Amino acid sequence: MTGRPEPALEVVEFTDPFCPWAWGSEPVLRALRRSLGGAAAHRRVFGILFDEDEEPAPDPDAEAAWYGEFVTRVSGHTGAPRPARLRWVAASSWPASLAAAAAEAQGPRVAERVLRRLRESMFVRGEPADTTERIAAALRGVPGLDAVALAGAAASAPVRERVARDRAETRAPRPEVVGLHGPGPHPGGAKEIADGHRYALPTLLFRGPAGCRVVPGWRPAAEYLAAARAVCPQLPAAPVGRPDPAELLRRHRSMTAPELPDGPPPGAVAVETPGGPLHLSPEEAAVSPLLSAS
Repeated sequence: MTGRPEPALEVVEFTDPFCPWAWGSEPVLRALRRSLGGAAAHRRVFGILFDEDEEPAPDPDAEAAWYGEFVTRVSGHTGAPRPARLRWVAASSWPASLAAAAAEAQGPRVAERVLRRLRESMFVRGEPADTTERIAAALRGVPGLDAVALAGAAASAPVRERVARDRAETRAPRPEVVGLHGPGPHPGGAKEIADGHRYALPTLLFRGPAGCRVVPGWRPAAEYLAAARAVCPQLPAAPVGRPDPAELLRRHRSMTAPELPDGPPPGAVAVETPGGPLHLSPEEAAVSPLLSAS
């Protein structure tokens, strides 16, 4: 109990650690969270892009090459880093989603950093962290992380039940996105699957006193803020002015070029990729597995 009233606005983000559109949307979604600050309660829903019961590809190398081309096309729209070579397609989103969900018990900063490292394993290094061993390697050096507690929680029944609920919630999309068509590159209509539909990733729901708005797919920041204000007209004004890039890099520890339109701050360490650089803070560069041998 904090004594503070609960925020009137809830933001629900449907995502997956290995979705390239979600990875490319991180700069805008980070800015949205900064703009809303404590005026909104944020909840992530892990949609399970790669499920456990899917048949393995008959030719894993060909599958990786095909999906790597898809990631390249998405990166061309989003400006997000991409790997020179995707070494494999994630066998399942479950292990990474369980780890990301379990990390929330260790606080929002740790949870953000864990999810970011999991994304970077695929979209920077090209080696998606889809097993417990790969997850442990990807999360080495995350500040404040209790790796032993995370591994135990990720293997627990309550966390698996939570991610199972997330998966089910993702497969019960609101009717306004079922059959939705629009201009590209990613309008966000619900995806048809064997037993119905699921939300496209990312999709955000905004719930407030004035109702609910759904914003699917690849969208600009202004559209998210407009949806937030439509359902919660009493939101305070967004902060004025551009955040200090050095302070942002200290906070986030890694940032992409779309987040740094004027270039990285002094001291940033660049990890070069064919889709553009990932900029690390000096503290992150000292422990990042991205700078170690594969």
